[in-house]
Amino acid sequence: MPITEDELAAARTAWGDALVAISKTYENDGIDAARALASDVLDAAYGYNMGDVLFKPTLASGEKTFRPTKEGALAYFVGHDANYPLDGGFGLKGWREVVSETSASFIEGDVAMWMGWVTFTDKDGGVTKVDKSWGYKKDAEGTLRIIQHHSSLPYQP
Repeated sequence: MPITEDELAAARTAWGDALVAISKTYENDGIDAARALASDVLDAAYGYNMGDVLFKPTLASGEKTFRPTKEGALAYFVGHDANYPLDGGFGLKGWREVVSETSASFIEGDVAMWMGWVTFTDKDGGVTKVDKSWGYKKDAEGTLRIIQHHSSLPYQP
C-alpha cells in the first residue's frame, strides 16, 4: 500500500505530540517515566525493528554524532546514559508545541522522504527552529516507520 501525503503529515504530528508528551512526563513523573515513554515512542515511530535507522540528531557531535541504534536514540531524547555523556535529553526541554513546515516530499510506493523546518516552542515561549529530513518506510504490518532522521540548526552565514 503506497504511502500518502496525509500519512506523512500524521506521522510528523504524532512525532511532535510524542516529544511534548515526553517533556510533560519528565516534568510530572520524573526521568524513569520519561525514559519508558520515550522507549515506547521509539518502538512505535522508528524502524529500529527493521535494522539500523539513519539518525543524525540536531545536538549530537563527535564519535556519537550518528545514532543507528535504539539505545543511541533513547539517550539523545532523554539523556541520563553513561555511554552518551554529552546528551542532555532533547525530549526533556519543556516542549509544548511542535510545528512542521514542508519544503518538499517524495513518495515512491512504501518509501517516502520529507524535508522542511520544524519549530519547537518550550514552556517559557522560547522557540527553536531546525532543518529536518525524515525518511519513512512501511513495515510488514503497514505501519509507517522513520528509517532516516536528520536534523540540524539552520546555517548562519
